[in-house]
Amino acid sequence: MDSYKNNILLGDSLQVLKSLPSEIVDCSITSPPYNKQEKQKGWLVKNVIYENSVDSFPEDIYQEHQIAVLNEAYRVTKQGGSFFYNHKVRWDKGDLLHPMDWLRKTKWCIKQEIIWDRMIAANIRGWRYWQVEERIYWLYKPMGTHKIGNELESRHAKLTSIWRGSPERNNPHPAPFPLWFPVRVIASMFGMKEPLNRGLVLDPYSGSGTSLVAAKLLGHDFIGIDASQEYIEHAKSRLENYKAENERCQKELALHVVNKTFSNRKDNGENTGKHRGFFEQKPAKQYQLLEN
Repeated sequence: MDSYKNNILLGDSLQVLKSLPSEIVDCSITSPPYNKQEKQKGWLVKNVIYENSVDSFPEDIYQEHQIAVLNEAYRVTKQGGSFFYNHKVRWDKGDLLHPMDWLRKTKWCIKQEIIWDRMIAANIRGWRYWQVEERIYWLYKPMGTHKIGNELESRHAKLTSIWRGSPERNNPHPAPFPLWFPVRVIASMFGMKEPLNRGLVLDPYSGSGTSLVAAKLLGHDFIGIDASQEYIEHAKSRLENYKAENERCQKELALHVVNKTFSNRKDNGENTGKHRGFFEQKPAKQYQLLEN
């Protein structure tokens, strides 16, 4: 039996990924530790204690580890599958450290860089303009030599490459991302038509379980991996009570609506050169939860 399905596996992400079969995952969503160098934090940032894990490595070792994790995730992903990888631009003693430094060294095809406007300022000093954004990289595993992949439905693509929303609040995890983020990804990748094409979602740094809750709300299977038993237990509690988070899920899904797509206008002989009215929304539809 697939004992890893709908389960959260305790351990180091790289080692656990190595234990999984090849080409089983449809879509991954994660935000890894950022190597924030705990020992160098200033007065503004409190130390983050994370069980069985540290966030302070020589940068070259950190990047090599991320490459290894991403390549193992590539192996367990089906052809045509995707990985949405949340990270940020960092600075160390005046040197800019960009996620592209290691992403280009992985096996993945980098399909898109999405800007997440977190709508909060991360700095109060003036060495640089206050950094309010993080990055989300859409990584793609091609089907053979076909790197482009399937076209997104207009109702998903219209959400653009700039995503605005504040970080998650009222969560015990030190760095949780908001529920709308994985809901947006999963709805876009798997579609929202019924009957549902049930898929498998992976989060190799699952933390408080936000990606897993999103997968369950939308009727998909999941695999979580985390180094902390404490956060695994918290995630399991959220999964048991996942229906309580449906209102926030529905708020995101209500954004995935257009009246007429480009194809509709073209088929009807209408003007396709202007986008006026293209993004008008219909009344929000409530999507029924599927029992897992």
